Amino acid sequence: MTEITTVGVDLAKSVFQVHAVDGEGAVVLRRQFRRSQMLEFFQRLAPCLIGMEACAGAHHWGRELGRLGHNVRLMPPSYVKPYVRRGKTDHADAEAICEAVTRPSMRFVPVKSEEIQALLMTHKAREFLVRQLTQVTNAIRAHLGEFGIVAPKGIHNVSRLLEAGERAKLPACARAPLRLLADQFFETRDRIDQLTKIIRLEAASSDTAKRLQTIPGIGPITATALAATLPDVTGFRSSRDLSAWLGLTPKPHSSGGREKLGRISKMGNRYLRRLLYLGAMGVITSRRRGQPGEDWLWRLLQRKTAKQAAIALANRMARIVWALLRNGTEYRGARAA
Repeated sequence: MTEITTVGVDLAKSVFQVHAVDGEGAVVLRRQFRRSQMLEFFQRLAPCLIGMEACAGAHHWGRELGRLGHNVRLMPPSYVKPYVRRGKTDHADAEAICEAVTRPSMRFVPVKSEEIQALLMTHKAREFLVRQLTQVTNAIRAHLGEFGIVAPKGIHNVSRLLEAGERAKLPACARAPLRLLADQFFETRDRIDQLTKIIRLEAASSDTAKRLQTIPGIGPITATALAATLPDVTGFRSSRDLSAWLGLTPKPHSSGGREKLGRISKMGNRYLRRLLYLGAMGVITSRRRGQPGEDWLWRLLQRKTAKQAAIALANRMARIVWALLRNGTEYRGARAA
């Protein structure tokens, strides 16, 4: 058999499609493998270039095949889609992956280690519980509002709302579901606090997270998320590329030599973008409570709304993150302050 140099693998839960070519681009192999057959096949194969989409299980297979000596490269699925010729089949996807991985302009996703994936799992679990806490809070407010019991907004006011519900003369059949919702609220809040403690301990032990926390608006949660998601920023040519990857740059609409910039693209990692935005809003809130100044942020707040200024500040924070990770330094402005 002709020597295989490039392999495209379409990942799935149980059945994997493999498309392999030789050095001249001729098709050598088209075959489906079960999950139990994957490692056995690649163990017999000489070290080669393997392309996969960065989807569920991709980092696991990237680590496993990398231990066998293969050069594994993960690609965003949206970058592979243009290479699909026609139809949506496993074979067409594997062939597109095999072709896309050889393109010199293709961008790749670094294979994450198990430790990084475990930290990101903690972030995702915490984010899931925060959504649940919001849902339970809204349910409690809605049900008690039907009986004329209200309280100011905010998670910290839910206890007051529940105490008012206990004092009120509610029907007996309404007290049982209210207690269940209250128990779920306090249990979910305690679980969020437990995961937050784990993240804070990781931030205290990570040098990268410590340096990122010197940036105003970035705390332990945002710092550890950035350190785990952006272990290597050399793939971005400039700080603006990182901002564009996070979806914080204007979306261009240009034609016929006329350039027009619209709203931010909102592409990339939504979790990181939201964390940076929330951190920027915190900086703006504290800045408004302080004394007026002549710095960049204060002048921006005189011309734009708070949310518009927060997007601009989040963009600036992303650029500072790129510089700190690239140069291995700290934020000098925070140190001088």
